[in-house]
Amino acid sequence: MTYIGLDLGTSSLKAILIDGDQTVLAEHAVSLTVARPHSGWSEQDPEQWFDATKAAITALGTQTDLSGVKAIGMSGHMHGATLIDAADQVLRPCILWNDTRSAAEAATMDADPQFRALTGNIVFPGFTAPKVAWVAKHEPDIFAKIAKVLLPKDFLRLRLTGDYVAEMSDAAGTSWLDVDKRDWSDDLLATTGLTRAQMPRLTEGSEASGTVHSALASELGLPQGVIVAGGGGDNAASAIGAGVVNKGDAFVSLGTSGVLFAASDAYQPDAASAVHTFCHAVPNTWHQMGVILAATDALQWLSKLTGQSAADLTADLGDLQAPSRTLFLPYLGGERTPHNNANMRGQFLHLDHTTDAKQATRAVLEGVAFAFADCQMALQSTGTEITSALAMGGGAKSNYWLQVIATTLGIPLHLPQAGDFGAALGAARLGIMAATAASVEIVTMPPIAKTIEPNATYPAEFAQAHDRYRTAYTILKDL
Repeated sequence: MTYIGLDLGTSSLKAILIDGDQTVLAEHAVSLTVARPHSGWSEQDPEQWFDATKAAITALGTQTDLSGVKAIGMSGHMHGATLIDAADQVLRPCILWNDTRSAAEAATMDADPQFRALTGNIVFPGFTAPKVAWVAKHEPDIFAKIAKVLLPKDFLRLRLTGDYVAEMSDAAGTSWLDVDKRDWSDDLLATTGLTRAQMPRLTEGSEASGTVHSALASELGLPQGVIVAGGGGDNAASAIGAGVVNKGDAFVSLGTSGVLFAASDAYQPDAASAVHTFCHAVPNTWHQMGVILAATDALQWLSKLTGQSAADLTADLGDLQAPSRTLFLPYLGGERTPHNNANMRGQFLHLDHTTDAKQATRAVLEGVAFAFADCQMALQSTGTEITSALAMGGGAKSNYWLQVIATTLGIPLHLPQAGDFGAALGAARLGIMAATAASVEIVTMPPIAKTIEPNATYPAEFAQAHDRYRTAYTILKDL
């Protein structure tokens, strides 16, 4: 038996095929485009996702036999508002996670105490509910036609199975889910002018949600009756791929944005800290995330500024150095944790005649590490202690950066061996669980290539630099 994992990202859709031993047999990615018709807007055509899904599965079939496929698991970027009419047609482009047009609606919702009380989270402009409130205000004709509100991967599920289903980890990012009870809140839906009838039914990520409908299975070369698992939001699915499911398990993700992710066996929110507290993709489990909006994105910004590639900037930094007086605040597009500040912008401080590209690079890497340290402090305020973490994402290729982060956080970072341990694998693992009733025991951590310990020479210097970084934010945030 084989299993397909689909990972719907913002820039591409990736599909992998694994066997029962979780060996990757085939993979394929299809690029996606994003439309930005106005400042702060970010949209995609949902039908583009389905076209990409069909193309990716078809490509898998050119690499290997698909006749043994038992199940499909899905991961997807969270928070997107995909609005469907009574004929299952898309009413408007999906408003994506990084769209900020609904800041006013989010602020109004967040001022209503029941949102934080029931969801355990701040209502961020990127979440789903304020986007739908924006549509109600600015596109009332479209709002009146809404039959279902679906998250991005759940639109794919609709096209694959004909069923309206969401799962807990993704639904937790809508601002409509009672995250403790793992159920839609009728009261929160009512504030947006919606009812439970306009929501998909809920399942756990490791449970079956339906089967691929017959005609589509034939078109894609799949057998009949392929199960579609509940799946997971992108970070939860990445955690399943990395084996981060038990209390104390954690990862640091150095992607475009940055995530400090910790699994938990209890619901322990602290919305004021701007920590995201969501359901995990497996039952009776939750997770917490500190989210920073610019991780490798900050390095790419410096790359454009200097005309040097990110790889070149980080290639010859040598042994770890204590932070200089130069500070970088990586708030190029605002910040989530712990500040929830959409208006703050990036800063370079204490530049002088001797500041060169290498010094600037070190300052950028340190600034992102200090942002992660802020996330660590926010997580600690909820009672979550992280003693070690996996290092994931493109930025983890920089050994210097990992040394900076390990020293700043004061924890060892474990770098997995080469391989795909991300959301696509997590989705495929959820497919195995849905099809075979396998337990969470199959969700293992990857083999570790090396461990980066905190530097024993400079802990005080990094702590002092982090204190200066925090002071700088306090002084500059209102300018």
